[in-house]
Amino acid sequence: MEAEQGKSGSAGEVFAAFAKLGVTAFGGPVAHLGYFRSEFVERRGWLDDRAYGEYVALAQFLPGPASSQVGMALGAHRAGWLGGLAAWTAFTLPSALLMIAFAYGVVAMGDLSGAGWLAGLKLVAVAVVIQALWQMANSLCPDRPRAGLALGGAALALLAPLLFGSAVLGQVGAILLGGLIGAAAFRREAPAAESGGLAVGRGAGAVLLSAFFALLLLVPPLAAAFADGPLAVFDSFYRAGALVFGGGHVVLPLLQAETVPTGWVDRDVFLAGYGAAQALPGPLFTFAAYLGAAKEGAPSGVTGGLIALAAVFLPGALLIFGVLPFWRSLRRKPAMAGAVTGANAAVVGILLAALYDPLWTATVAGAQDFAFLLAALALLMLVKTPPWAVVALGALAGWLLL
Repeated sequence: MEAEQGKSGSAGEVFAAFAKLGVTAFGGPVAHLGYFRSEFVERRGWLDDRAYGEYVALAQFLPGPASSQVGMALGAHRAGWLGGLAAWTAFTLPSALLMIAFAYGVVAMGDLSGAGWLAGLKLVAVAVVIQALWQMANSLCPDRPRAGLALGGAALALLAPLLFGSAVLGQVGAILLGGLIGAAAFRREAPAAESGGLAVGRGAGAVLLSAFFALLLLVPPLAAAFADGPLAVFDSFYRAGALVFGGGHVVLPLLQAETVPTGWVDRDVFLAGYGAAQALPGPLFTFAAYLGAAKEGAPSGVTGGLIALAAVFLPGALLIFGVLPFWRSLRRKPAMAGAVTGANAAVVGILLAALYDPLWTATVAGAQDFAFLLAALALLMLVKTPPWAVVALGALAGWLLL
């Protein structure tokens, strides 16, 4: 396999390799990274462990969907910019199309308030977030100082709507404060690592980073003038993709804040889609395609779904390729390593806040719901049942029992 390392390939080769993973990679971002290593380091030999580890470290540091960012970097590593686009398309499209189709089904059903299958999906969504929270807390908050940062971040995220009138300000503020505290309290020397094989110049990186910040700062005032148009949809999902650290389930509170209070998506419709997303392979960020498709008012359907999908992934792409040429020297600074540690702990707190609101408050209404939730947790955490199977069982049991 060493002979393959450093060689270039075609975008078609990259697309075929990632298309297989796009329909088989269940289990969330951590599992996806395992699939990538097995496929591209061990089996295909496109790069070695040190280069792969560098891409993973960079994706963990940046906002956005970590596994998708690593996938884009791997595709570009093999076949340049077209390879990066091919990797993202092949890995993302299967679950995105299924989520858009599910949105059409949910909208066609009309009033879902009394649907037992929906109640089952919502309770499974709570169980999935509890499992993710447990795993992240064990990994990112193993001691009292970091656990304290997580609890403080949860409190800030929950109180922000009362204090500042904005849930998003609380989430972003928790991450920034966590990073500042971490830079002072958790300073440490990060291990050196070799850079990957993708040649990205500092000039190109600066252009991509400028584009990231320009879209983040300039689109919101333009979108405000067109409150229900395509630009408003792009703005909302772009900001969600740009501000979420930790990827995966952590995007839930940001997407909820952008779509439910605005009236774009009903809370039950939101939670139904989130539950269904657990049953699909590929990145959880394709939940954005469902929300864009299920949105009240134009654009919606396929158009709304594709706008939301592109917008939520674009910041992560701009960031990983923009930061890559500066990353090797930056990540070794003790203050930066500490800031990443503190920000990761704050992310756990944001997920804890999301577990309470909107998930718990909108879903667990009594003893029957709580018992249902415990059964789903037992399947996930004790029996180790795959999430997609728990989702299917939850929908069936909800239809029969709730």
